[in-house]
Amino acid sequence: MSVNTSLLNRSYRAFLFDMDGTVLNSIAAAERIWTIWALRHGVDVETFLPTIHGVRAIDTINRLALPGVDAEAEAAWITEAEIDDVEGVVEVSGAASFLKSLPANQWAIVTSAPRALALRRMAAAGIPEPGVMVTAEDVSAGKPDPAGYRLAARRLQVEPAECLIFEDAAVGIRAGEAAGANVMVITATHVHPLQTPHATLASYDVVEARVDIDNQISLYTI
Repeated sequence: MSVNTSLLNRSYRAFLFDMDGTVLNSIAAAERIWTIWALRHGVDVETFLPTIHGVRAIDTINRLALPGVDAEAEAAWITEAEIDDVEGVVEVSGAASFLKSLPANQWAIVTSAPRALALRRMAAAGIPEPGVMVTAEDVSAGKPDPAGYRLAARRLQVEPAECLIFEDAAVGIRAGEAAGANVMVITATHVHPLQTPHATLASYDVVEARVDIDNQISLYTI
């Protein structure tokens, strides 16, 4: 585990979490569905799969610019297929208990997944449903645009700069940076080491959140 001392003991008004790869691991399920889709559309699976993570399905499909493809219909198919297949979806170690330890009105999930899929995967992984959750339907521009994180902060009645954002994917990290927040990179699902200037955390088992008398949250190693 590596945590930059700059993020330890520092106070925040709220914690904002990406979902896939950050509080739960859905890689196997997502890649099963996207592999079926890619083969159906003649897309090279090996080069394509690394590009799907952290991005809205419709943005992934639009980026390919395949002729004659209805991106909205295809994204809807992906969503339904992923809702039906949650085999192997599990929490990132320690995530559920860590989230449950936070004040309910001081954390949110900001995901590129549609709401129905997010709720299905969270239930499968035992992740508690937050009071504030920003999903694919809530923004017109997905990550790396910071709109989702800005919206979550607004719903929690805080400024983005007062938040610590937990992310795992490059597009989400860029969204957090653009929102003006500090970023903690969760590396639990990374196959290869990530080169990043941000603090990294491999597991929530080694940290705890403490709330002071002013309702500020700080992160400490155990």
